Amino acid sequence: MQHIDEILKAAVDSGVTDVFVIAGSPVAYKNKGAITPRDGDMIMPEAAEVLIRNLYDIAGRDISRLMSAGDDDFAFSIAGVSRFRASTYKQRGSLAAVIRVISFGIPDYAALGIPERVIKSADKASGLVLVTGPAGSGKSTTLACMIDHINERRGGHIITLEDPIEYLHRNKKCIISQREVALDTVSYVSALRACLRQAPDVILVGEMRDFETIQTVMTAAETGHLVISTLHTVGAADTVDRIIDVFPPSQQQQVRIQLSMLLQAVISQQLIPTLSGQQKPAFEIMYMNTAIRTLIRESKIHQIDSAIASGASDGMVSMDASLLALRTAGDITNESALHYASNADMMTKRMAALK
Repeated sequence: MQHIDEILKAAVDSGVTDVFVIAGSPVAYKNKGAITPRDGDMIMPEAAEVLIRNLYDIAGRDISRLMSAGDDDFAFSIAGVSRFRASTYKQRGSLAAVIRVISFGIPDYAALGIPERVIKSADKASGLVLVTGPAGSGKSTTLACMIDHINERRGGHIITLEDPIEYLHRNKKCIISQREVALDTVSYVSALRACLRQAPDVILVGEMRDFETIQTVMTAAETGHLVISTLHTVGAADTVDRIIDVFPPSQQQQVRIQLSMLLQAVISQQLIPTLSGQQKPAFEIMYMNTAIRTLIRESKIHQIDSAIASGASDGMVSMDASLLALRTAGDITNESALHYASNADMMTKRMAALK
């Protein structure tokens, strides 16, 4: 049986995005959205545990958290190979891992198909910028590109709070402090409260995962800092609803007013399989204007999609317009456009009009 570092090196050489080590099947690679078994025998539970323990040895990490809690997340590097993010867990009594391949450097956003207007959302001096989308849609990469954009163009102190740290940033025009939850701090909330005393100009919060984190993020944005974070939602309207809904009903009107003032932009993204076998991102881009701030304050969230569709002059783009552009360019199929569309009926009509 190969050592885990050989498996990971082969993954990097093959250009795959994820490696699966799960008992009951061979090691598998995810490439361009498809999972295929790597040549080799089926992994037995004992062999899976050996590979997972090898992984912890490489990372220099104690395996006790995995053994006691049943899951663990961490990032590590192999010199001369790549950086990786591992999610280890127990399944059916055996150990398993899914390992994401991350490049050492910050990727070129243009080469990834990320529009410049998305990256420039980070040019705001203060307030809240959100990058949303389902798991595996590339949010972490977009965030890294935004932070790199700030780092290259203005001075200041950037504090990132991540779980785990994926991309490593070098100091350019900014000083960057990267803190990992569980390793450098107890929790997002604890780190957020502390970082307000650490002279930050920009705060990146890896995920707004619960009520307390969301509440603390909004407090940080109110203090005049730029806060960039993520949610597992698709679309600006769902994102606004999600934030408001985590608060008790008695506080929701006040939160609507706060959010209408603090929010600067919501970038929602999905990765779409292309005809060439690759994946391309589709984006919904919402910038705050007077109309959208009023819709949020007056609890007319359902009208946000229409406001985005009519906000092209302000640089806004709806998810369906982004998908239609990919379809018009011949990058994706009709089926993919319909599958990822927020309004499939309208997308059908718009594609029919193209013909």
